[in-house]
Amino acid sequence: MTLENLTNQINKKKSFLCVGLDVDLEKIPPHLLQEDDPVYAFAKAIIDATHDLCVAYKPNTAFFEAYGVKGWMALEKTINYINENYPDHFTIADAKRGDIGNTSTRYAKAFFEDLNFDSVTIAPYMGKDSVEPFLAFEDKFAILLALTSNAGAYDFQTKTIDGKPLYQEVLKTASQYTNSDRLMYVVGATKAEYLTEIRNIIPDAFLLVPGVGAQGGSLEDVIKYGKNDQIGLLVNSSRGIIYASNGEDFADVAREKALALQQQMAELL
Repeated sequence: MTLENLTNQINKKKSFLCVGLDVDLEKIPPHLLQEDDPVYAFAKAIIDATHDLCVAYKPNTAFFEAYGVKGWMALEKTINYINENYPDHFTIADAKRGDIGNTSTRYAKAFFEDLNFDSVTIAPYMGKDSVEPFLAFEDKFAILLALTSNAGAYDFQTKTIDGKPLYQEVLKTASQYTNSDRLMYVVGATKAEYLTEIRNIIPDAFLLVPGVGAQGGSLEDVIKYGKNDQIGLLVNSSRGIIYASNGEDFADVAREKALALQQQMAELL
């Protein structure tokens, strides 16, 4: 996957929707619990129902890892299914990894080489030598946590240092790293008022934007303040799509929710 390919898919589908796959056995329709691998069965059904409406999928690895070896196998089957059947989709391992040196390299190998994800989310707190190992993989991307959608983001990310918010220093510093053209950034939809300044710092980068829907973020504000000349946005929706129904019609209802978002995106574009 290249940025050109991703942008072409966005323009072709009139969609910058990313579907988050946060598969919780306590929330999926009860009839799926009879399956040999209910986590994979649920994820596969959501993918088949939404693939023509979105350009990316984002499995949250915690929801797979929570089930041990079986969960990891379900994650492997899920990413393999996407890559084999819908290879034009951008894939994100929402793992939020972050460590230094060779440890980061091993995390990168796990997601980029073993599982063949296109990207992985990472935390910037440990700095350059925890980020650059992820950027050493050609045609792979690291998505850096910059300004997140949760309430606790204000604990650190917006604190001022020498008169400037910390998240701005993160953006400016990371944009100077080796292979920083392989960086994307997480900016929560609930922080849309910050997007203008963020675009001044990183005008060309893709932004992964969670928080539309269940968390109350505005899609209109995100595209108004966050879109660049190449669109440069991936707006994620998880719970609002995948858990819209708990019945046997869950995939059809998920498609309806995804379609509503895609149509809104097409109109805004």
